[in-house]
Amino acid sequence: MYIKKILWAIAIIGLLIFGGIAYYIYGAMFQPNTKFENETAYVYIPTDANYIQVRQQLQPLLKDMGSFDALAKRKKYTSNIKAGRFAISKGMNNNEIINSIRSKNLPIKIAFNNQHSLEELAGRISTQIEADSVSLLNAMIDNTFLEKNGFTKATALGMYLPNSYEFFWNTSAEGFREKMLTEYNRFWNESRLEKAKQLNLSPDEVMTLASVVHEESKQADEQPRVAGVYLNRLRIGMPLQADPTLKFAAYQLPEYRDTVIRRVLNVHKEIDSPYNTYKNLGLPPGLIAMPDLSAINAVLNPEKHNYLYFAADAKRLGYHKFAKTLAQHNNNAREYQRYLSSQGINR
Repeated sequence: MYIKKILWAIAIIGLLIFGGIAYYIYGAMFQPNTKFENETAYVYIPTDANYIQVRQQLQPLLKDMGSFDALAKRKKYTSNIKAGRFAISKGMNNNEIINSIRSKNLPIKIAFNNQHSLEELAGRISTQIEADSVSLLNAMIDNTFLEKNGFTKATALGMYLPNSYEFFWNTSAEGFREKMLTEYNRFWNESRLEKAKQLNLSPDEVMTLASVVHEESKQADEQPRVAGVYLNRLRIGMPLQADPTLKFAAYQLPEYRDTVIRRVLNVHKEIDSPYNTYKNLGLPPGLIAMPDLSAINAVLNPEKHNYLYFAADAKRLGYHKFAKTLAQHNNNAREYQRYLSSQGINR
């Protein structure tokens, strides 16, 4: 009888212990363990992160780190960290959280436009993905990559078409570059290549001219007419005479850095630079800025006309007056110069 009581006692203690363990495991796995109020919190886990780094990000979000640690160790997550951007929903339990940050890397939308240089672009992208601006810029100007794909440092900006794209947050600099090359090659389909050929331009030249058109006019409805003027000049061997290229050339000089040129003067036309399209025939060596898709399409689908000149329209700012003769153009230009002077814009 005494032995039976001992056995019963042992059995009851065992059940209690088992129940306690089961309750702890249930709590560690299935009890809600979030303490944030938003519906969703995001965790950004860097490449090559260790569990301590992950824990530092999770600590402000979870009620009980001890139970999470125990389950993470049991599920071998502590030695199998995955990089990326992961979502944790309000009310998730530890098991759900671990499953999410282990296997549900979420893509993000990144966007860029109007970048004036590869340096600016690298800085813009570095605020949206894990790769830093230095590694992005180094990937963009890598000579081996550029030569292999037919670019130069002057034309490389044209590979990055302004738009929104889907990437994983932990995309490397090289991964970003390769996807943008794929997008660029997709953009230059048979139809666009044929249009460029009809204009006697290469894709690089289309992008270069589009950058000039875009800097000259931000108005999508006017860009085909502006493109038509420049193509007319190229066709007859006339200098491009594009003021935005003079500004670009000036900004490369120490005396013009950190300044804004609001009025192109004769002194700018004397700058010794391959980007000075008053002195040099044909297109400049490369892009002067990142053109919008509207400007690229304007070059590929220019308005057909006989205009050779245009000047900013003082009565319709942002637009231009177009002329077929130099005399008519000079009148338009003088009108705009008077407007600038009336506004106190002298440089």
